[in-house]
Amino acid sequence: MLGSTIQRELAGMILRDLNDPRLPASALPSITRVKVSTDLSVADVYVTVMGTPGQQNAALMALKHSAGMMRAKLTKALTLRVAPYIKFHLDEQLKKELALMDVLQKVHEENEELDRRRAAHTPEDPTTDDADHSER
Repeated sequence: MLGSTIQRELAGMILRDLNDPRLPASALPSITRVKVSTDLSVADVYVTVMGTPGQQNAALMALKHSAGMMRAKLTKALTLRVAPYIKFHLDEQLKKELALMDVLQKVHEENEELDRRRAAHTPEDPTTDDADHSER
């Protein structure tokens, strides 16, 4: 529950408060998930950034640079005595899921092509096939 609240607050801060040239409007990060440690001392924030690997790393560096400011604002916004330290990470899990989806799509397309080829090679008149079996 705290993770989802932190996610919502940080997303708003990224949109409103960050004015970093490493974060152009076309490469704004999306927070995919937040994991808060059991002792509430650390919040691991996973983000995705559209763009080249260089743009992704630049955006990640910008987020890491502003983590202290966001932590201070988070403390006030959530009326916490102390907010957890914020650690930003690129979400590699999403990349893996997208790669898997691509592979599954290719398999699906290949199966459809095989089905079309099989359908093209089967006899069109099923009654002739029955007649062949009755003579045996």
